[in-house]
Amino acid sequence: MTDPTPEPELAGIDELGFDVADLPGGAAAAVEAVLMVADEPVPVVRLAALLALPTDEVTTICEDLAAECRGERGGRPRGYVLRQVADGWRIYSAPACADVVGRFVIDGQTARLTQAALETLAVVAYRQPVSRGQVSAVRGVNVDAVMRTLTSRGLVAEVDHDPVTGAVLFATTGYFLERMGMTSLDELPPLAPHLPGLDELDDVDEGTRR
Repeated sequence: MTDPTPEPELAGIDELGFDVADLPGGAAAAVEAVLMVADEPVPVVRLAALLALPTDEVTTICEDLAAECRGERGGRPRGYVLRQVADGWRIYSAPACADVVGRFVIDGQTARLTQAALETLAVVAYRQPVSRGQVSAVRGVNVDAVMRTLTSRGLVAEVDHDPVTGAVLFATTGYFLERMGMTSLDELPPLAPHLPGLDELDDVDEGTRR
């Protein structure tokens, strides 16, 4: 008799509400879409659970997508590559495009920060280490795009993971201190009391903020 218990990575398949095979582009497009918005490597097991697919099938999809990015499926090489690293799969800019990407990043660093970016940076500076979900809870808006901007400018960086939720924790960098003309965070103006205490935000689910 067949064991009706689903594989661990397929738990919750009934909650998905749709079949990824019915999406435009099918399961491959779904995997690619998830990897395009991920800001850290995504394990195959997590992709499989998210899309309710067997891990072997997801691995094959990722390998095929990586080959397509390299131009090995009859198309042109793309401006990005899909790589398997220690923690999973992640999309990176293609090495051949490094010069133009570098120029874009440098040009972006010369632009002034928006008000939203400044407010987000202040929350990180005063409440670090802090997760994106916690910063979003303080500001009342999603800060994913702003955090990516601050990270790309070298003002904040990933420093740890929350031991309970596994959420990535961010803190300001030495470059931030340099730009602020400070040698230590102790020199920050005493504004922290005006920000909500993050003790009350420990139950913020980071996954719902991505």
